[in-house]
Amino acid sequence: MLNEERRRAILEILNRDGRVLVLALAREFETSQVTIRKDLEQLHAHGLIHRTHGGALPAREGALEDPTLREKEKLHHKEKLRIAAVAAAMVQEGQVVILDSGTTTTEIARALRKFRSLTIVTNAVNIAAELSGTAVEVILTGGTLRKNSFSLVGPIAEETLHRLHADLLFLGVDGFDVHYGLSTPNLLESKVNRVMVEIAKRKVAVCDASKFGRRSLSLIAPTSALDEVITDRGTPKADVRALKKAGIEVTLV
Repeated sequence: MLNEERRRAILEILNRDGRVLVLALAREFETSQVTIRKDLEQLHAHGLIHRTHGGALPAREGALEDPTLREKEKLHHKEKLRIAAVAAAMVQEGQVVILDSGTTTTEIARALRKFRSLTIVTNAVNIAAELSGTAVEVILTGGTLRKNSFSLVGPIAEETLHRLHADLLFLGVDGFDVHYGLSTPNLLESKVNRVMVEIAKRKVAVCDASKFGRRSLSLIAPTSALDEVITDRGTPKADVRALKKAGIEVTLV
């Protein structure tokens, strides 16, 4: 395979999967990791990808990138369903659970519709709609609506959360750098998420592998604030090791 052919194929894989890893590409194209790294450096130099440690992300995904919920729904859907199933299995009748806004947490909400005695606290209008007509009690925070994410943010949302306590928080994030923490491109969203972390007894990050190695604009909380991470098997092994070393439980689906 010619260099150009291989690089075009790498771009196709990146567009399909949302991220690529050097080791996986070397196996895919039956070539050395050194060759793949050179390919990625060339693609990065031409602005076609964003080079990261151990792989690459689409060039458009910067610290300010804030795609809509509809756009996010199309990405890594199978992984999100598996993550949601594992998260829902953690929930017990009679608990209070916080779901922040996002596509993975929306799938968790759908998986919780069968519960008979459960309270969901959320700042996501679409999640509240998903649970309407069920036996699940929903507390919506109130606040200012963000049209991109259907989430409620601002002082009203924060004040409501400060008055509550929850057994579980399922937190979806835009960026997860294990050495930096959990982040999101929106400052107001990060403040609401930070309060969620404060009031929950057990904090669980739910995110597919594409979120790892990324830093968005605003820090929500350091990695040490978490009790558990549920993610898929595409997550870099080095990140999984770092999480476990920090005493955080990791579930791979």
